[in-house]
Formats: sequence, C-alpha cells, structure tokens
Amino acid sequence: MKFFVDTADTKEIIELADTGLLDGVTTNPSLIKKSGRKIFEVIEEICGIVDGPVSAETVATDHATMLKEGKKLAKISNNIAVKVPLTVDGLKTCKALTGDGIMVNVTLCFSANQALLAAKAGATFISPFVGRLDDISEDGMGLIEDIRLIYDNYGFKTEILVASIRTPLHVLEAARIGADVATIPASIMRQLFKHPLTDKGLKAFLDDWEKTGESIL
Repeated sequence: MKFFVDTADTKEIIELADTGLLDGVTTNPSLIKKSGRKIFEVIEEICGIVDGPVSAETVATDHATMLKEGKKLAKISNNIAVKVPLTVDGLKTCKALTGDGIMVNVTLCFSANQALLAAKAGATFISPFVGRLDDISEDGMGLIEDIRLIYDNYGFKTEILVASIRTPLHVLEAARIGADVATIPASIMRQLFKHPLTDKGLKAFLDDWEKTGESIL
C-alpha cells in the first residue's frame, strides 16, 4: 500500500520524504489556508520534494471553470493529480482531464455508488472519507470493502485512496482490505513507527551495550 501524507506543510513533507517511505502528497483548500502560503507557490515546492502524485484541488463548482482550473494546476508539474469533487460537474471534468492524460483524484466520496461513477469517469484515484463517515456513525471501512469488491469485479484501474484517516487502526484496516493508497496526516504517520515495546527493548539493548565499554566505530 502506498503512503501519501495529507498536508501542505513542506517541512513535514521533507521530514517524511527523508525516510524513503513517502509515495505522494494530498492537499486541499483547507490545508493550503493553514500553510499561510499561495497555492501555486506551495504546490510547486511540494512537487519538487516528492516524485509521486501531488493532489491539488480545484475550487470551482461548474464544469467549464473547473476544467480551466484543472488544466492550469496540471501545468505546475507532471506529477500533479488534479482534485475534483464527486459531483456531476466534477465527474465531467474528470473525464475530460483524464482524456488528456492528466491524473485526477476524485474527492469527497461517501458511497460505493459514487465510487463506481468515478471509476467509470476514468478517475486515477477515488478518495473515500472514512473518518467523516465514522463521525456520523456510518461504517467508513465498510465502504472501502465495498469499493474494493466492486472495482475487482470489473477490473477498474482507479486506485482506492483512503482519506480522512484519524487513527493508525484506519491504516491497518485499509491495508487488510487491500486499499491502494492511504493518505495520512503527518501526526498519524509518525505514530505508525511507535510501539512502547520497541522503545523498551531498544533502551535495554543500549544499556547493556554501554556496560561493555566497546565501540563499533
């Protein structure tokens, strides 16, 4: 499963990219606003940090304007995935952009039927929001299972990008189901490295090594 980080903070992206485990980045207008920077400035910088897909979101709601925005965003870099909402106009835009060879991430997916439509529109990625479904007492990971089954039934190439991840357990469940990508907040991604027994074991090893008085170098 590929790991994308869900942020527009370039310092966080650099830190995680240095691990060699980061496959891409997702952004949205809220994350851009939080960064306090201009959209084209920050997106261009991110594209220079990672080689994988970088999602940049359109903000128009009508097809014609959304298409113009998408084409402009795609010119930033070859690894841009234009992000469009799961609406009629968004899927029309998706069809047009993917027809031109541009990656498209269809976002704000909350049902398997929506995911089916996105795949038929040629989406590169579909972004189901599991955390937001959990928030309203619906089964977010159940939706991922349904999408995986439907896509496998028909051989759709659209990649399932699990979004709105709130806990490391969401990441584990997404991997178990067979999702293609998890887009993870930086704070959650750091938690994936952590386990108290790892810390305890490392301390014991280092304490014992110090007692030997030896050096490897």
